Amino acid sequence: MEFSLPVRVYMEDTDAGGIVYYVNYLKFMERARTEFMRQLGFGKDWIFSHDLMFVVRDVAVRYRRPARLDDALSATARVLHIGGASLLLQQAVRRGDDELASAEVGLACVARDGVRPRRLPQEMLTALRAVQGDNHQGEPA
Repeated sequence: MEFSLPVRVYMEDTDAGGIVYYVNYLKFMERARTEFMRQLGFGKDWIFSHDLMFVVRDVAVRYRRPARLDDALSATARVLHIGGASLLLQQAVRRGDDELASAEVGLACVARDGVRPRRLPQEMLTALRAVQGDNHQGEPA
């Protein structure tokens, strides 16, 4: 499944030249990851109530083309690998069919009170495995 979230580029996202500042692509991707998990039933309230949080363990980003002020983009998230206490996601930011940036994002599942590794709950594992291979669109921004 590739989850897709519409994103509009605002002035706050750009540099003085009207080009999206490079770190903001990661912000767009974080929004897509968050909404992807929420759509699966694992919003922040659910995650926190289970004494969990996800931390980014590594990111490998490739920037291809710039986005500009007022562009209508989509930020995507797709599960590549599910570990016992980790996820590896493929993410991208696109303008139409044109991929502007892509990343592999490694997430670790940890306890909120001390950042100790925690296994993914069975309910979450089941939901993540069930959507692999599907296509799904997010709600409009």
